Order: sequence, then structure tokens, then C-alpha cells
Amino acid sequence: MAIAHSEIQETIRMVELESLDIRTVTMGISLRNCADSDFEIVKKKVYQKITDYAGKLKPVAEQVEKEYGIPIINKRISITPIAEILGDATVEQAIELAHVLDKAAHQTGVDFIGGYSALVHKGMTNSDLTLLNAIPQALATTERVCSSVSIGSTRAGINMDAVRKLGEVIKETAELTKDNQSIGCAKFVAFCNPVEDNPFMAGAFHGSGEGEAVLSVGVSGPGVVLNALKRYPNADLGEVADVIKKTAFKITRAGELLGRVVAERLNVPFGIMDLSLAPTNAMNDSVAEILEEIGLESVGTHGTIAALALMNDAVKKGGAMASSYVGGLSGAFIPVSEDNGMIRGIEDGSLTLDKLEAMTCVCSVGLDMIALSGDAEPETLAGIIADEAAIGMINKKTTAVRIIPVIGKEEGEIVEFGGLLGRAPIIGVKPFSSEKMIKRGGRIPAPLQSLIN
Repeated sequence: MAIAHSEIQETIRMVELESLDIRTVTMGISLRNCADSDFEIVKKKVYQKITDYAGKLKPVAEQVEKEYGIPIINKRISITPIAEILGDATVEQAIELAHVLDKAAHQTGVDFIGGYSALVHKGMTNSDLTLLNAIPQALATTERVCSSVSIGSTRAGINMDAVRKLGEVIKETAELTKDNQSIGCAKFVAFCNPVEDNPFMAGAFHGSGEGEAVLSVGVSGPGVVLNALKRYPNADLGEVADVIKKTAFKITRAGELLGRVVAERLNVPFGIMDLSLAPTNAMNDSVAEILEEIGLESVGTHGTIAALALMNDAVKKGGAMASSYVGGLSGAFIPVSEDNGMIRGIEDGSLTLDKLEAMTCVCSVGLDMIALSGDAEPETLAGIIADEAAIGMINKKTTAVRIIPVIGKEEGEIVEFGGLLGRAPIIGVKPFSSEKMIKRGGRIPAPLQSLIN
């Protein structure tokens, strides 16, 4: 991929002045050949394969980062959904395997390893149920392991038995990690329509359509988009979309260049570019502030969904022109705790849980890093998951829920998670129960648009 000198100069400016970074390089590794009737052998095979493939991921990424001058913030691993290789393992053995994954993550030096996962959108096998039962203890006793569960899809409908179970899983995880702000829940995602090549945590896993190993990239860049828009304060909305589109093109070009270099040096295929604008708590590195620059006094006010739809579409159009291998989630993340503008919107009263839910209809993923009052019931958590899954199912898009009921905290308080996870105001939940609906169980049938053949 040829890069012009002017592009290099512009990239340097984006790095130095506008917080451009590569959010993650993520190596996907298939563990399908690690299954065995002897669980001790499974553990050895899993550890060996991960460390063999990803042993040089961090040093190679750091060397490329230095050579090209563009920060690569996270180095990560995604693996085959673990439920698929558990076989007849017990819950205790599944927890042991989580410790093996954590050990492998520490050994390779990566920030996170994703794929402690199960796909149960149509039904649950015995190994799926084993994994779901193991998740709370696994997340409470590991540092870098991330987990996800698919509970719905446009083609299958929504598995409400699994949704009910996940309400209990999230609550138990919150209780087990209550001495650390219920942080275990920050490493868990419930999905509808998950993609199999997502490089972002906590929902990454190496899907069944992927090869033996692959290197994918997730870019960031809200600060670059924000600064570009500030240069056009009087542009109409069509021109605003064009500015975002051109900026996304440049960000994607830089990201793919680095990703391909890392992949080549690790001798694995390059996978995809995930274009998602991923905010941080750094100054001016906020998706919410982009929406406010478009013309909203405060994110969450009337017009927010239209502005977000404009931005999301422009990001995808620009990125798709820059790379033939766009994949993953590709759009805009709206994680509350990781975005200073979102935090201010909640504190000012313009942004609510209901508005965030509505925003997920037009952006990537869904309800992300939202801190809830610790007394939220499991059925309420399940109801939130069901609502978000319904949005994804009907709209044929990926939606997800990463919520954190912080035990001992009430609405209006602030919880500090630290690091990349940031801080968040506690949001209250509705006082009315969803228990009867959730306990009905069964499966919400797939919508008519599932009949697309």
C-alpha cells in the first residue's frame, strides 16, 4: 500500500496534535485443535498454542509503533469461543481454563484475552451452560480474561432462557467483585448478532469462519474527527458529513498500514480494519464532543440521534474507501465511562439510559460501560439485555450490553474504574419489575426479515 509524503506529514500532525492512535492490534487464534477428552491435555494445548502464536505480538507491535511514530495502545488476543472446546468439563475445570488463559495473557504481555465465550442465541448445550455458570468466578479471579455470550440474532430470535441466566451471571459477578467497584462486569458483554472478527474487548472472539490465526486492527481517532470539524464551524450538515468521511479515510489508511506491517512480521494473515471511533478519557478524544461540535448544546438533547447517525454513516463511507478489508463493528462506540462528554451529559441531565438505548439504533454496538445502581435486580438486568437484543434483532445489526451494577452505590454517585475504563456516574433503573416476563423464558421468534433467502 503506497503512502504519499503528504499523507505521512498529515499523519504526524494527527498523532501529535489530535490524539490519533491505533486502539488495538488483536491476534485471533483458533483453539479448535486443542479439544481433548483429557482436560489436563486441553489446558496444556491451549497455553502452548496461545504463547506460540502470540509470544512476539507485544514486542513486534511496540517496535512498529516506534518506527512509524503512531501509538498502538493495546495488544490483545481473541480465541475460539471456549464453550466449543469444553466438552464434558465441569464448572471447576472451566474456571481452571480461565486461569490458563490469564496466565497465557500475562506470559505474552497482552492487555486482554477475549473469547471466554458461548454462542447460545438458539439454544444451550451442556458445555455452554457450564461456561455460563463459570463466568462469575472466572472473571472475579482473573485479571485479563474477557467474556461474551451471544443470546440473540436476526435469524434465530432471542433466547430468553439465556437472557434470564445472564441477568443472574452479571449480578453474581458484581457481587464477587464488589470490593473493586464490581469491575468484573466490565469484562463481560451480552451480544445480539455478534461478528466473528471483532478486535475490540470485551466482546472479541475468534469465530468459526476465521483461519488458524489472523491479525486485525481497531483504530480510534475521535480527537482527529473533532479537530477536523472545528476547522469548519459554519459548514452545513452535508459538508460536515464530507469532512468526517475524509478524516475517517485518513485514519483508516494509517491503521491498515501499521496492521499489515505487524501481521507480516508475525507471519500471520492480515484480517480486518475495524473503523469504530473509540473514545478515551483524554481531553478532546470524545464521541460526545463530536456530536456537540455538530451543533448540540449537550449530548442527549433532541437531535442527538440524527447527529450520531450522520457521523456513523460518514465514518463507514470514508473507511470503506480506504480499505478493502473493513470488518468488525465499524462505526462509533458510546461507552459512558470512557468518554468525558458522555459523563458530562449524564451529570447535566441531558443524557439518560433511555436516550442511550435509543442511540444504539444508529451506532455501533450498544449500551457500553454503563454503571447502574447496585440494587438492580437480575430480572431488571435481563430486561435491559432483552431490550437491546430486540433493537439488534429487528435492525439486523450488532448490539451489545456491558452494564455494571456497582454493589453499594446509588444513583448520582461517581465510581472510579481507573485506567482505560475511566469513571462513570451511577444511573438508576426503573422501579417497576420485569420479573414475570423474564421468567416466562422460551424464545422470542425471529422477525419476518429473517426470511431473506
